[in-house]
Amino acid sequence: MNAPTKEVSSIPQSDVSDESLIAQYRETADRGLFETLMHRYEREIYSYLRRYIGNAEMAEDAFQGTFLQVHLKCHQFDPARRFRPWLYAIATNQAIDVQRRNKRHRMVSLDRSSVGEKEDRNNGWSEKLVGDSPDPFRSAADEENSRWVHDSVAMLGESMQQVIQLVYYQGLKYREAAEVLGIPVGTVKSRLHAAVQRLGLHWDESHQSADS
Repeated sequence: MNAPTKEVSSIPQSDVSDESLIAQYRETADRGLFETLMHRYEREIYSYLRRYIGNAEMAEDAFQGTFLQVHLKCHQFDPARRFRPWLYAIATNQAIDVQRRNKRHRMVSLDRSSVGEKEDRNNGWSEKLVGDSPDPFRSAADEENSRWVHDSVAMLGESMQQVIQLVYYQGLKYREAAEVLGIPVGTVKSRLHAAVQRLGLHWDESHQSADS
């Protein structure tokens, strides 16, 4: 007689929390649960890795490594934690590992595939990080300013780049970014503040020289 299989909750997977899905996957090894988690986060995590690393092939390697580690480490997930910061911590570590393997320690190219990242030149630099302009006649200016933002962020130290990527681009809360990076919330805030100041100064200097 075959051993009885464990029953997966009859609740639609779309209504099940990330934390419940990873807990169920840990107990049942149901591939459908794992695929549901992947589908929820694949675009978001790939976008993060693509922007963080700046290279599509390396981002793909890190992406594959991220979800492999989720599979391998699912038994290490703490049910008291939230899944998203845990996933981002794994993705960040994979990005760093890929960069080290390829002897790349800085972002080396622009993310040209993210068509939604359009910035308004007439606004402050910080609005450019999250802004969007629907006017097609501004596409040339948007492209120029997108280049400026990505180049300028790439000039920051790695610790500042990480908080910019997590807080501004990915929309994580300070607490979540702190959990991803394994640092105090106050350190996230101080690094972000330093990054804001440095980018603001660079913005002023670059546009003063352009206007002179």
